[in-house]
Amino acid sequence: MSFMSLRATVGSVAISKRTTKFIRDCFGRINRHSQLFVAMLLAMTQPYAVWADAGTNNFQLTCTAFEDNAVIPKKYTCDGQDVNPPLVFKSIPANAKSLALTVSDPDAPMGTWSHWVVYNIPPNTLEIKEDTNPGKEVLNDFGKNAYGGPCPPSGKTHHYIFHAYALDCLLNIKDGPTINDVEKSLQGHIIAQSLLVGTYQK
Repeated sequence: MSFMSLRATVGSVAISKRTTKFIRDCFGRINRHSQLFVAMLLAMTQPYAVWADAGTNNFQLTCTAFEDNAVIPKKYTCDGQDVNPPLVFKSIPANAKSLALTVSDPDAPMGTWSHWVVYNIPPNTLEIKEDTNPGKEVLNDFGKNAYGGPCPPSGKTHHYIFHAYALDCLLNIKDGPTINDVEKSLQGHIIAQSLLVGTYQK
């Protein structure tokens, strides 16, 4: 596997040029061994994923308000209107029965911080408009069933990982699910997934 092929996929995770650059900046030059490390790292962040054949995955999550690995506009943060940014799903697998989306900050001082978890998004959803709820929302680390925008402490730049999943079923989860409930329910049902990275600094 060449370095440039990482921009398309690692396992079943679609990765763009900018995200690959972010990975390269973090880990240095990516060679055969570090590619495996990055794939393992992504797998550990979503331990219940079932990795599909990378060659069959064109599923992609993009945003019309910012490019991958670029600054998230203030409007979508706690310093602005704190509404979700407009998102676009591309090449949704034909056999997908639902979509799911998580947004998290791995740079948070107390560990990864959950900003948004949404599941059972209809598979024909091509876009999520700003300030809308596309599916069933889960309690985030701000203590609300809604989107919570970037709100880092002053200092370093934080990275916000938008992680989209195409699933082969609707998730049947008890009322008032936790993030862990959703992660467990994903087990064995992921057809494809895609990452979008945004940054923000106060």
